[in-house]
Amino acid sequence: MKNARLWKSLVPVVANLLFGIPAMVPIFLTWYFLSNGPLAELGWTQRDPNEDDGMLLWLVIVVPVVALFGGVWALINRWIRRRLFTEAPPYPYWPVSATLTLAPFFLAIGFG
Repeated sequence: MKNARLWKSLVPVVANLLFGIPAMVPIFLTWYFLSNGPLAELGWTQRDPNEDDGMLLWLVIVVPVVALFGGVWALINRWIRRRLFTEAPPYPYWPVSATLTLAPFFLAIGFG
């Protein structure tokens, strides 16, 4: 019984940590778009001097990538939560899942 509970707790942790590896692409694309677009207009960042294609091209690239990743991430996590946790889990599932997904990105920044 205790072993099954441990297994049920580890599945979402491992799945979201593994999702964090491909999540680096949409996170980076979002940051690149924001740092060269709206945040540069506010004066919070500086534009890349080599970036002369315009922001519409970046929106065409960023929106589908983020939407596809977010949709797959949400569907898989919803399936895991419904399949493994039939009763309401004792911890906040979605914030923990999002944090675990972002963890590899921040670790890569920290060590890179």
